Amino acid sequence: MSNRQVTIIEYPKCSTCRAAIKSLEAKGNIVSRRHIVEDTPTAEQLKQLITLSGLELKKWLNTSGQVYRQLQLKDKLADMSDDEVIALLANHGMLLKRPIVTDGQSVTVGYNEEQYEKVWS
Repeated sequence: MSNRQVTIIEYPKCSTCRAAIKSLEAKGNIVSRRHIVEDTPTAEQLKQLITLSGLELKKWLNTSGQVYRQLQLKDKLADMSDDEVIALLANHGMLLKRPIVTDGQSVTVGYNEEQYEKVWS
């Protein structure tokens, strides 16, 4: 059991986020919750998280969400700089793929039990 302090950036009504919290707690992590809309990460925080995650920026987008469709980002992303995309994410919490979990060193985006087993156990 890990007893590691982690922060999950989540949307409380999201069943995937709830499953992720259960999994993290079952692995002995102490989970601090952060609401993805009420306390959206700033552009600066996002840059740090993205760097720590090692993932490309497009992996951070909730492409199945309403905001993504409303803003018609599918057509616009190719012409946007990374900074423009990050600014958009910082202004629209629901554009972020969730949940985001970090302990300050590691970051995961989305919920995948196999990945959680490797990173958060």
